[in-house]
Amino acid sequence: MATGPAPAGGIPTSPVVFGWPRPAVALATLIVGLGATASAYVLAVPFDTGAFGGLTVPTVLAAGVADGFNPCAFALLVLFATFTLTLVNAVTADGTPTLEARRRLLGAGSLYVGAVLVTYFIIGLGLLSFLGWLGRDHLVARGASILALLMALWMLKDVFLPGVGPSMIAPSGTHGRMQKAMERGGLSGMLLAGVLVGICTVPCSGAMYLQITAVLHASGGGLTGLALLALYNIAFIVPLLVLLLAVSNRRVLGQLGRWNRANSPWIKAGLALAVIAMSFGLLVSM
Repeated sequence: MATGPAPAGGIPTSPVVFGWPRPAVALATLIVGLGATASAYVLAVPFDTGAFGGLTVPTVLAAGVADGFNPCAFALLVLFATFTLTLVNAVTADGTPTLEARRRLLGAGSLYVGAVLVTYFIIGLGLLSFLGWLGRDHLVARGASILALLMALWMLKDVFLPGVGPSMIAPSGTHGRMQKAMERGGLSGMLLAGVLVGICTVPCSGAMYLQITAVLHASGGGLTGLALLALYNIAFIVPLLVLLLAVSNRRVLGQLGRWNRANSPWIKAGLALAVIAMSFGLLVSM
């Protein structure tokens, strides 16, 4: 089925499969397929958690979900949903989008979240490959872990001394580039916006991601490392998926935006402390 004509705002009407926009079905298929494959491998080939720096599957999933709450990705998805609803411009008197508007938001948002997932996963594969290229000895893993530790301390500096030195945030032009990508409309605009966010949130969430890849590298990686990396990335987008389902109401969007502004320093501090704990754990275990 061909994609319907784009409205004046530029957000196309997605083909519907079993009542759901096709991009949402494709994203669900990707997540279920990748998650099932990774989980099946981990279950079929149990690994020694001691050899993986004490990492367990629940720890990997919890770290991914926590990282997904990083202020950059959260704020940019709120911006994305607000802008998309504005483009759709099909709401009822109380600010709730019509069924068609919700489908457009869900379809465009699924493309966005899917692009974030794929981009972030590719970045993780790149980090693992780069660390592997440097060597398999513990010195490389220690170096990566120390770098993650320094990034975490920098995050704490941003929370408690925000005016001192540069801040570990997404590049200043991220919002503008993302908005320009969405203004292009169509599928390419949504995909480009997701890719940009996947790349530009690395300064915010890079400490946790680098620490996880350092642990996987120190363990020797392999197929188990790839499976754990896949599970981490699926967990990373869970907050974005929950937020996407919740933002079909402008009032909810406003509440979430205020909550993010009020709590982002403490979320950032919590992530930094988790990275510090993992860094020391890896350094002590090697």
